[in-house]
Amino acid sequence: MIAAGILFNVAYFVGRRSFRTTVQRIFGLVLERLLRDKYHENLMELWSAVRRTSLQTILEISLRAEEGKLIQRPLGSAKPLPHYDTLMFVPGQMARLPKEAHFPVDMKVTLGAKAEKPLQIDIPLMIGGMGYGIGLSEEAKKALARAAKQMGTVTNSGEGPFLQEERDEAGKFVWQISRSPWGHSPQGIAAADMIEVQMGQGARMGPYTIEPYAVKGKAQKLMGISPVETVVTPAVIPGIQTPWDWPKYVSDLREEAAGKPIAIKLMATGALERDLAVCLEADFDVIVLGGAQGGASGASPLICDDLGIPSLLALVRAERFLREQGARKEVSLVVGGGYSTPGECLKAIALGADAICMGTVPLFALIHNQIHKVLPWEPLTQLVWYDSPYKHRLDIPLASKSVANVLKSMVMEMEEGVRALGKTSLSELGPNDLVALDEWTAKITGVKCAW
Repeated sequence: MIAAGILFNVAYFVGRRSFRTTVQRIFGLVLERLLRDKYHENLMELWSAVRRTSLQTILEISLRAEEGKLIQRPLGSAKPLPHYDTLMFVPGQMARLPKEAHFPVDMKVTLGAKAEKPLQIDIPLMIGGMGYGIGLSEEAKKALARAAKQMGTVTNSGEGPFLQEERDEAGKFVWQISRSPWGHSPQGIAAADMIEVQMGQGARMGPYTIEPYAVKGKAQKLMGISPVETVVTPAVIPGIQTPWDWPKYVSDLREEAAGKPIAIKLMATGALERDLAVCLEADFDVIVLGGAQGGASGASPLICDDLGIPSLLALVRAERFLREQGARKEVSLVVGGGYSTPGECLKAIALGADAICMGTVPLFALIHNQIHKVLPWEPLTQLVWYDSPYKHRLDIPLASKSVANVLKSMVMEMEEGVRALGKTSLSELGPNDLVALDEWTAKITGVKCAW
């Protein structure tokens, strides 16, 4: 035993020295090449290019060069856009006292108050539209629906076909009428608690292409599309040819919806007030705005990066316009796009939002404690995409628990924030509870400067 121990120590020492010597020689050779090669032959040329553009841009150039086709980037834009970082809350302290921990905070929200059957949810956080088949797997959709039910909030069908298994898991359910051939589903409308007509979102606008290889099996059958032909969705909701067609469309849909609220989902743009005027004329009950930070299961980089306006600007402009038109109490305002922290969500409510729909937060919560099933060879989202060979590895009970925990934690932080402001209800929050850290933010939001 002693001899074996001595041999092991000797082998370890020799091996360690050999390894260190080999690494040192390789490092020396690499460094020598970097310091002697001419610039156009030097590997550091790539470093210069990356600093000038980005690794993502170089990757997307390569993807375009590979097949000469439209590329689809998941999860939206990486551009840094103005958000909520330059806004801070004004807590209660001396002149206004904060509330004790035992004070309950009313977090309930009513959407579509003027409808016969308004949608009531227990928390202001909603699961955003992420479509079955064109985005998420059945496992992911069921887990999201189950989590939403546990938290007393609502889940959204997204642009995919109606999935009965999702509805069975959900407590409250939004059916999204998309521009696709399967978008207007009588079954989906009948099963929903709110109808959402989708004309745009933060990272998708206009027609989009669905390749046959991307949607096979059950989703393809539910969509009623060919397994071999490419599908290009319309740019506009069928039946809408001019802005003046919207009032009749909403009126007909209202009869079919049987008193449920009817929402319109839009990409927030520089022409926001013009679009909102059409929404008011059409008599929608809820407006859902997607800011430029929003994501999608797949959209071209140009649509992700260069269309729309940031979420903060969208909210401020929409709330101001609805108030000026005397419609703020009648029309609910839901915002989405880049909301990932309780602070951002609470600031949005203080600036006038009724609720926040989220996609990225619940999407990544789904795979909590399950990332080892795909890493290091595949991206994390391969556990939830419909066209992934790894989607069946998602543990639905664990995924739903993780999403519910994230929502629960965020709501608890928001409640703590409301008490710190000396208040007991979301409805008591307003712009006066905020200060801006720079003149630009103060000007666009209308809140006071911090100095």
